[in-house]
Amino acid sequence: MSRVLVIAEHNQNFLNPSTAKCVTCARSFEAETIDIVVLAKEGDQIAAQAATLEGVTTVIRIDHPANEFMLAAVLAPQIIELAADYTHIFGPSGTFGKDLMPRVAALLGVGQLSDIMDAETAFRFKRPIYASNAITTVETSKDHVVIATVRTASYAASEQTGQAVVETRSLSAVLPKHTRFIELHSNAENKRPDLQTAARVVSGGRALGSKENFKLIYQLADVLGASVGASRAAVDSGYVGNDLQVGQTGKIISPNLYIAVGISGAIQHLTGIKDAGTIVAINKDEKAPLFEIADFGLAADLFDVVPELIKVLRE
Repeated sequence: MSRVLVIAEHNQNFLNPSTAKCVTCARSFEAETIDIVVLAKEGDQIAAQAATLEGVTTVIRIDHPANEFMLAAVLAPQIIELAADYTHIFGPSGTFGKDLMPRVAALLGVGQLSDIMDAETAFRFKRPIYASNAITTVETSKDHVVIATVRTASYAASEQTGQAVVETRSLSAVLPKHTRFIELHSNAENKRPDLQTAARVVSGGRALGSKENFKLIYQLADVLGASVGASRAAVDSGYVGNDLQVGQTGKIISPNLYIAVGISGAIQHLTGIKDAGTIVAINKDEKAPLFEIADFGLAADLFDVVPELIKVLRE
């Protein structure tokens, strides 16, 4: 008998698709109950979205002013208060989950299982190791709660055909004051899809040569309605921020279409895109490793090809 609690990832307005993928993971081993907890400042809209996910039993809505900025130090004590009712607590393996779930595990005094990519049973899972070059099987103890992150690239989102009950609760957890929100820096003009959940992604590498030239990637992405990514080399060169990095030390993604421009294809980068549907590589180096796994490859100068491609697509 397994009872799963999924921690909702959201931006105070919309539920992130990563939550629906965690639900799919729980459904794969036929959990008896799957609940979602929505920790927010005012979570009515998010809770309503979570309630539509197929397989969800109950959505627990917890409103608190301190939940406005989704700080791990603030969320974790509230999750701990709910933990006694569950055998499993899942969070997505993205930035949000990697920040929050280790803290939850530490407060409970248990280990954390990272990057579940397949569940054989409720307590036996597969996860990637060695930059996804090997898959290991991990069996967890039934004597304590399983705290885990779900590799969202390995699961499809649960369908929005459910009608779960929404239950509002108040918790008595003492929230820490040593961590507090100061300010958020973001690109308010960025209307592109979220990198980790986008159906299409265009990524650029060091071959672009400069931050100015990286605008070609933005232009191609915009004409395709795609999100933008980058290799670690492009990030280290200062072309873009590390929030766009794709790969082992960046974001693991699974878009339907992945276009890599000027990226050679180091093993660390390939780790982040192995689950992509169709991979397109554009690179003037015919021996670039990325061509070995690409579905379509074009050995050409990106500065000739990409502007022409943008022009054709616009037409």
